Amino acid sequence: MKFVDEAIVRVQAGHGGRGCVSFRREKFVPFGGPDGGDGGHGAAVLLRAAEGINTLADFRIERTFKAPAGQPGSGNGCTGRSGTDLYITVPVGTTVQDADTGEELGDLTAAGQMLRVAEGGKGGYGNARFKSSTNRAPRQFGPGLPGERRALALELKVIADVGLLGLPNAGKSTLIRALSAARPKVADYPFTTLYPNLGVVDCGAHRSFVMADIPGLIEGAAEGAGLGIRFLKHLQRTRVLLHMVDLLPPDPQADPVRDARAIAAELRKFSRSLAAKPRWLVINKRDLLPDAEAQQRSHDIVRRLRWRGPHFLVSAATGRGTRELAQALMRWLETTPAITRAAPARAAATRPVTTRAAAKADETGVP
Repeated sequence: MKFVDEAIVRVQAGHGGRGCVSFRREKFVPFGGPDGGDGGHGAAVLLRAAEGINTLADFRIERTFKAPAGQPGSGNGCTGRSGTDLYITVPVGTTVQDADTGEELGDLTAAGQMLRVAEGGKGGYGNARFKSSTNRAPRQFGPGLPGERRALALELKVIADVGLLGLPNAGKSTLIRALSAARPKVADYPFTTLYPNLGVVDCGAHRSFVMADIPGLIEGAAEGAGLGIRFLKHLQRTRVLLHMVDLLPPDPQADPVRDARAIAAELRKFSRSLAAKPRWLVINKRDLLPDAEAQQRSHDIVRRLRWRGPHFLVSAATGRGTRELAQALMRWLETTPAITRAAPARAAATRPVTTRAAAKADETGVP
């Protein structure tokens, strides 16, 4: 299935059912009085996060969702049936905004989490509600309130523990293939990765973490160059970043230190919070040089970058050094507390309904 991380959908909650105008008619019971029941409430629309889905592609096909309306009331004081709430399944990691106002409605970060995005209309009163000592045969009723209508902007940000970033052809896809069962496309030309890939890295019994690979970044990405800037948002939920550097770039004029600094600058332009995340340096392709020369070049890169954090020299193609990297990451994830987001999903505030039908309903009594 094609990877899609943005979608616009329209939701319509159910309208409330109208109240009933009815009078009790029974043999030998004169002036039975009003017995019209209330209308049922309209159904609400809720989003529900579920595991096993990693794309919003389904919403490119079905874009409009309408919840059932409440049924009208009937005689003998019978209330109409309320509509059954409509649940829309979305991937874990979906953020929801009102497409018209830009208001953030919620963030679904855990399986089973739900967010109410459109409130159903309330059912109208039946004429039995209007009975009084001076109005013994009322013919008023409530028409029911309309359900809320909204356009939603859905955006998927994959949830992973470790994120890979670097230039195209730095070996990110090769590394995730070496450490997990993920099988992203690998080739000897740049921009092989066109969309994020996730892989689960197994580090022993009941010890594993999720790694995310995004398309490579290039200098000027913050201004729209290349592909990676569009997918940088998928690294915002990660706990640690692996900055991959090519030990022996194919271009003789390329400088790994200059390229690494350019990638760090693009991170700061995109998001300061993303640039502030813990970042480890992974120098890849050590198999292309003899050990002594590879160690010397690696040391030179670390010295010139003035790198103070963890750094590793690996070969993603042969797997050398990758297991040590995975075990170090696992230990760091186990000992470093995760920063929890406060109130990741909140109920969407119901906007006041100001339609003509609502004004009329208020005049005639709607709960």
